Amino acid sequence: MSAPAPQPGDAGGGRRAVVLLSGGMDSAVVLAQARAQGFEVHALSILYGQRHAAELAAAAAVAAALGAENHKILALDLRSIGGSALTAEIAVPEAPTEGIPVTYVPARNTVFLALALGHAEVLGAADLFVGVNAVDYSGYPDCRPAFIEAFEALANVATRAGVEGTRLRVHAPLMHLSKADIVREGLRLGVDFAMTVSCYQADAEGRACGRCDACRLRAQGFAEAGVADPTRYRDH
Repeated sequence: MSAPAPQPGDAGGGRRAVVLLSGGMDSAVVLAQARAQGFEVHALSILYGQRHAAELAAAAAVAAALGAENHKILALDLRSIGGSALTAEIAVPEAPTEGIPVTYVPARNTVFLALALGHAEVLGAADLFVGVNAVDYSGYPDCRPAFIEAFEALANVATRAGVEGTRLRVHAPLMHLSKADIVREGLRLGVDFAMTVSCYQADAEGRACGRCDACRLRAQGFAEAGVADPTRYRDH
């Protein structure tokens, strides 16, 4: 006879949660928040063909430093679809652009949350955490409150756990924080931002270009928080 599936809340020391961990500053802060709330954290990172794959080494370091129960890296070939400067031979913009930028990866957060949801069902976790933000961001449609609300509703009708009565929750605790606020929150929780990689075109060692949108927003956050920027830049 097979063992019964784990149930939400079965974790020994507290509730289980799956945290999407990119290796960037936002997801590192979210992982620290989940740990501070008493969750047993299962970190999930996606190798999806992104040009800045150095962020995965950063994710592993962050997961270990912040006490994740485990860290899974799942491979998914979004480069075969393309359509983004992060997954195709399209130049990463180094100046602000109008509208949704070419660094938007089609349906990325929908796909990532779906994978996190499946992982959560297997673990018996009822909580998903993601570091999306609707204040200091690049205009991506899948970083808005409406998207998170819609995905949570989907999770509760599309899963065995949901239809059997477990309330599944999608947490986006950084949604309404500025980058400066995120920096302050991370420092309060002991996040070492020097470990993280945000740059869209970081080199193999994780050093940032200092020119892309992700780099500009990150640098602005540290400046507005009045904190020294620990980012390693290629040209510095």
